[in-house]
Amino acid sequence: MRNNFSKNNKSRAGTRIQDKKAVKSRGKTAINQTGEKTAGSSPGKPKSKIYKTKTHADRKGSKSREYSDEVRLNRFIANAGVCSRREADKYIAAGLVKVNGETVTEMGVKVKPGDDVRFDGRRLNAEKKVYILLNKPKDYVTTTDDPHAERTVMELVKEACPERIYPVGRLDRNTTGVLLFTNDGDLSKKLTHPSHKMKKVYQVTLNKALNKNHMVQIADGVELEDGTIAANAISFISPENKTEIGIEIHSGRNRIVRRIFEHLGYHVKKLDRVYFAGLTKKNLPRGKWRALSGKEIQFLKMQ
Repeated sequence: MRNNFSKNNKSRAGTRIQDKKAVKSRGKTAINQTGEKTAGSSPGKPKSKIYKTKTHADRKGSKSREYSDEVRLNRFIANAGVCSRREADKYIAAGLVKVNGETVTEMGVKVKPGDDVRFDGRRLNAEKKVYILLNKPKDYVTTTDDPHAERTVMELVKEACPERIYPVGRLDRNTTGVLLFTNDGDLSKKLTHPSHKMKKVYQVTLNKALNKNHMVQIADGVELEDGTIAANAISFISPENKTEIGIEIHSGRNRIVRRIFEHLGYHVKKLDRVYFAGLTKKNLPRGKWRALSGKEIQFLKMQ
């Protein structure tokens, strides 16, 4: 099913609904179910009303932040498979760790590739960086270890690599779609930190048709218990079906998409993340994983 997200001709401050009549029948730009921009719309075909806010920042022409390969010492030790980061802090404080021949006892020290890191006299080797993309199915909990969970996402990627990888962010048990795994702590922090406001696109299926006024309200902002939240873009996926919604949101608040619709009296029957930070589930079946390409990794690091 084609997603009718449309690109506004020009970014404007505030919020607005794009009038159908203003859209020329010769076609428009859209975001499909993989979150990719596609061109083309047959003349005369009904068009959904589209909302889009002013973006957080116009990145065109902006300088990319330098990506550092340095890593905190406790994370380096954890990535080497010795222990957890919390336990590593205790070993560091106890004077059991040396970096380039010098005993380190203070917290927050960073090491870089080529540094000689030794724990209790044994040299440690950092694991290579691994980046795995999963198309998450329902009924799997996004956690590395939960004794109360019947199934976790780690079961789906256990054969992906020998390195210890972790999910970047989380998806609810019943939410499906794009989920990234890595052992690259710096990148993980960057992608999940609220200040970076990474783009996420969801396909939502509701228990009833979305009221037009409610769509405008979601566009303008909904007041939740933890503050106001507004979608960055929202539209019907198909003009004929008002229960299927495409929503773009950059917030990383817990269960934010579900809470928006629940606040307005809707029940979310299905929630599928089709886009995360430039990654899509295109050609990736549900429950399957793949390694990111070098180009994809570079793109994530340069955002």
